[in-house]
Amino acid sequence: MSDAIVLAGNELAAEREKAGQPPLVPSTSRDRGIGPHRRLVLRGATVIDGTGAPPIGPTDIVVENGRIVQLKKVTGNLATNANRPAPGDHEIDCRGKWVTPGFVDCHAHAGVAYHAANGWVPPVEYVYKLWLAHGVTTVREMGSFNGLDWMLDQKRRSEANEIAAPRLLAYSYFPAVNDMLKLIHTPEEGRAWLRKLKERGADGVKFFGAPPAIMEAALDECRTLGLRSGCHHAQMAVTRMNALTTAGWGLTSAEHYYGLPEALFEDRVVQNFPLDYDYNDEYFRFSVSGQMFRQGAEPGSKKWNETLERFLELGFTFVPTFTIYDANRDLMRARQADWHKEYTWKSMWDYFTPQRGGHGSYWYRWSTQNEIEWKENYRLWMAFINEYKNRGGRVCTGSDSGFIYQIFGFGYIRELELLQEAGFHPLEVVRAATSQGAALCGLEDEIGTVEVGKRADLLVHDHNPLTDFKLLYGTGALRLDEATNGATWHRGLKYTIKDGVIYDTAELLADVRALVKATWDEAVPAKYAKGPGGTSQQAAQ
Repeated sequence: MSDAIVLAGNELAAEREKAGQPPLVPSTSRDRGIGPHRRLVLRGATVIDGTGAPPIGPTDIVVENGRIVQLKKVTGNLATNANRPAPGDHEIDCRGKWVTPGFVDCHAHAGVAYHAANGWVPPVEYVYKLWLAHGVTTVREMGSFNGLDWMLDQKRRSEANEIAAPRLLAYSYFPAVNDMLKLIHTPEEGRAWLRKLKERGADGVKFFGAPPAIMEAALDECRTLGLRSGCHHAQMAVTRMNALTTAGWGLTSAEHYYGLPEALFEDRVVQNFPLDYDYNDEYFRFSVSGQMFRQGAEPGSKKWNETLERFLELGFTFVPTFTIYDANRDLMRARQADWHKEYTWKSMWDYFTPQRGGHGSYWYRWSTQNEIEWKENYRLWMAFINEYKNRGGRVCTGSDSGFIYQIFGFGYIRELELLQEAGFHPLEVVRAATSQGAALCGLEDEIGTVEVGKRADLLVHDHNPLTDFKLLYGTGALRLDEATNGATWHRGLKYTIKDGVIYDTAELLADVRALVKATWDEAVPAKYAKGPGGTSQQAAQ
């Protein structure tokens, strides 16, 4: 049996261990959140149910043992109406508040191992708390780059509510592309690797591409095993199979935008690469990517419509992750975002700084022309994604934060804003973030809507989120206080409820601020400040 099959899902973690890189500190206990309660009642809420239906209220929501058991419309006087559900062990007064389903992040990473070479890897507690503080209750972890065994341990702890974390789905990286770790060389090796992965308990597979015969066989095996799949159609593999090709082979979803422009090409097969292009130069990789959609079919053209309809026939899903490339069209805005000062871990900030070899740290030549090209890229990309949604296709929200000046949680809310910019009605944005994401993950019977029988993954908002997604940022949004004629910050998300456990978002954010401050003060708690060989990075510097 090959090393790839023996290690299935743990290959990259094994490589980092050999290199002496520090592992990500796992979460092992829960220091925030109350419950779950035997009986929890949310009283008088206006409900946005996640299906696309408009708000309705007031409604009493009854949760027992982590599941919704009753939705009761309240009529008449809220204070005197006797025809309401019986008291709960714990109650939340939701008069003047809005309740939505918890958000699903369909493309995320529980900590980013790339940062290890640049200092401390941010502890996963930092990531989890930022997710929860921004309403993310389920995460499709795309790659399990800390190792499948590590990810499955965190998944189990989250399921048991032992840690303060969203629900976690473990998707493992398929090691069959030349520019990463290539251990699979034949279709049968790929099938055997996937069988071992399924046996270990993975939920799905993250592809970057592979030789066509291996990729087609792997997707066939995924179907047989019931493993869901997503693919970042990397530039080193996309010429041989674009997103439409892999969709036809059974791929569940396309991640980012790679592979979609190539499916729209009419007069070429290969993108018009500069002749001195080098994929290992991150500036080339990302600047030239901003030219791709302009080389494809025009919106509304015959080829454009045929491509849309074929994806629809296949029941395909797009997870565009608009947010992770947002800096490409306005670097200064992304770099100066309100939250960096208090919420960005220092080693991550250092990693974002222009550097050779750092993934997504390619700002050493970024120009006005690059930003203009990326703005046009977004216009065309957004037009396709919005039209796909309009024709009934599934589009889901994903953040991919941890790179390119995007921070966990904050990047997810930015994705909501960008979907609205693309043309989604705010109700369609919430639908993409909830019920559509749940369906992509195969959890539509468990989460994604506010319905009887579903798990109690609920968000309690002080402000109507449909009116302004900016209020969901952990920093809130700057507003005018009419009473004082002074500036004030308004923040909308009050509570995140996951499996009936209630998290106060203000407490979560305070915890993150304290952790981040310590990294900038060079006073990181000892359990986090371990570098290669177990030594403190502070001491090493």
